[in-house]
Amino acid sequence: MSWMDGFKFDLDEDCKMLQQAARTFAEGEVAPLAAKIDREHYFPRELVQKMGSMGFMGACVPTEYGGAGLPQIAYCLIVEELAAACASTSIIMSAHNSLCLSPIVEFGSSEQKKKYLPALASGQKLGCFSLSEPGTGSDAAALTCTVTKHGEEYIVSGAKNWVTNGPVADVCVLFATLDKGKGYKGVTAFVHELALPGIVRGKPEDKLGICGSPTCGITYNEVKLTKANILGEEGKGFNVAMSTLNGGRLGVAAQAIGIARAALRDALQYSKERKTFGQPISEHQTIQNYLADMIIGIDSARYLTLAAASAKDRGEKYVRQAAMAKLLASETAMHAATKCVQIHGGYGYVKDFPAERHLRDAKITEIYEGTSEIQRLVIAGSLLKE
Repeated sequence: MSWMDGFKFDLDEDCKMLQQAARTFAEGEVAPLAAKIDREHYFPRELVQKMGSMGFMGACVPTEYGGAGLPQIAYCLIVEELAAACASTSIIMSAHNSLCLSPIVEFGSSEQKKKYLPALASGQKLGCFSLSEPGTGSDAAALTCTVTKHGEEYIVSGAKNWVTNGPVADVCVLFATLDKGKGYKGVTAFVHELALPGIVRGKPEDKLGICGSPTCGITYNEVKLTKANILGEEGKGFNVAMSTLNGGRLGVAAQAIGIARAALRDALQYSKERKTFGQPISEHQTIQNYLADMIIGIDSARYLTLAAASAKDRGEKYVRQAAMAKLLASETAMHAATKCVQIHGGYGYVKDFPAERHLRDAKITEIYEGTSEIQRLVIAGSLLKE
């Protein structure tokens, strides 16, 4: 058993085969493109198509709608393998699955599932999730993007930002408010095509990391939707958002573990090759301490993530476990990436080596899908309710 696999977890043979298939694909086809994706802010459309053919783009979508019908635990293993090769590619796939397909599967009507899921699950179309706004941040109940009812039409106006996959997506899960005075009870979720009159996508953000994952703001200028676009029930959009984010945290946790794994992999290799004072730096106790702390964090975060995913698969409560997994994994990724740069010394600070990319990619995992501060509030809040 490789250190990359960590503690033995009760995976069935199908999960083990999927994990190996994802690793083979990631190492053979994703990793060779990782530097180009980062350097050129390149969107790897060819990888999206290949992931679609492998079932990754519809990982948790029921087979009747063209998906792979995988359990959450298998999905997390796939995301980790992709992230260990390229963080950008992993979040393109993860945001598509967790944030767009998941709420359609859970809350969509039969007509919505038939309309949207097959093309999304195959990778022919790409999805995104539009919740955050310029002034709301983590306060998902304080939306200013408004919906006005005119007969059978719902007119949407307002601005959204930080939309992962936004510049290239075809389908969007949108959250807007029918009544600001009702707070979270006024929020309604919609699913719609992005090629509608009145929708304007902003320029892609020039980000610190995950540079191949395109992000932008989206402006709605009196965009006409209908009741057929409502996802779930009118006024119940906040429930859709929170359920989606809870599940999405598992995908980000898996991504963070993959980034941390890449950092440890490169740190191990470099520490065995680089010599000081007549011996490889891997023989120095300080370096060994760094490496030990990195693998402890990775194994702990993976175990917690898979346990939370398993709880979700069993239909059990998993909100606290998902928040704990996301928090631990993201902070592990930052720690591992920082130590990877330190082990590389000056070479860790230049773009000729991937160490600095791991550090830039790791930081976002502490921010999106709920910041580390929000995760601690979720965790403490669940304890106080018991």
